[in-house]
Amino acid sequence: MSRAAVLLLSIGSALFVGLLAWQGFGSVASTLLAAGWGLAAVAAFHVVPLVLDAGAIAVLFKRGDASRDGAYEGATSVARTGPSLRDALFARWIGESVNSLLPAGQIGGPVVMVRQLSQRGMPMRDAAAAITVSTTWQALAQIVFALGGLAMFGAYAAHGTLHDLRTATLLATCVLGALIAAFYFAQRRGLFGRLLGVVSKLFGKRDWSSLMTRAEAVDAAVQSLYRERGKVAASFALSLVGWIVGTAEVWLALRFLGHPVGWIDALLLESIGQAIRGAAFMIPGSLGVQEGGYLLLAPLVGLPPDAALALSLAKRAREILLGLPGLLVLHFSERSWQRRRALRRLPVAD
Repeated sequence: MSRAAVLLLSIGSALFVGLLAWQGFGSVASTLLAAGWGLAAVAAFHVVPLVLDAGAIAVLFKRGDASRDGAYEGATSVARTGPSLRDALFARWIGESVNSLLPAGQIGGPVVMVRQLSQRGMPMRDAAAAITVSTTWQALAQIVFALGGLAMFGAYAAHGTLHDLRTATLLATCVLGALIAAFYFAQRRGLFGRLLGVVSKLFGKRDWSSLMTRAEAVDAAVQSLYRERGKVAASFALSLVGWIVGTAEVWLALRFLGHPVGWIDALLLESIGQAIRGAAFMIPGSLGVQEGGYLLLAPLVGLPPDAALALSLAKRAREILLGLPGLLVLHFSERSWQRRRALRRLPVAD
């Protein structure tokens, strides 16, 4: 782990513990324990938006392309038809587990998703292009979701603190928007080739031509995907639906916690809470920031502070319930993949 990651994780952990201590560990814990087995139901429901997110990736797949890329030596027969929605769901689950539970920021998840898709027969360049494009438009859908939630809440009720909420939300969405815009324009200008060019200048004591060829192939695949506007639009739409459906997770969690809210209030908590979390993507798991965001939003929907923190902990419990099995599957999947590669490289006896 880099020093920057350690520092950010330390800051997030201190904020997380400080907020819990401020509200009282016992009060928050008792509210959370009231949910009981309801936490398992919340975790089970999360599979629904997970499937929609996987669909947003799968619509970008190119069907019927056999892998001829040297990086895919030994690809299985899956390569003849391309990865399926099930493969995309598996990759999305593993990637989300990495993003939620490992100190890899929001970069580790997409990298793992690309690797998982490539192991299931998708050419590396196409896997990298699909994950790059889907991640970009999922983030854009998140911004639309956040602004839509704020607009609906503004039309629904008037609160004295709504101005402060709008300011905080606009700041968070501006940060996200600027990052997405920079990422998008970098993609259109050859992101991977340019990055590798910078790296080769910093560490130039080797032949980078092979890697540069592959980076340029990924850039070409990204450009090709963006020309398929129907697929990109479908990916964006599925991502947006996934964010909206995720509102039910907050609605369910608060009912189990003994603090039920209406649909509009749940939409406000989920949409703006996710925007605040997304703006703090550099902090592993947005630790502390998510909790602070829910505390900010709690008065607007009539939630006591301990219930707001319990909601955040319920979502983190869901991340653990789904994420730990995901990391375990990732471990065994990587071991199996390495074993198969080693067997293929053994010399064949005459």
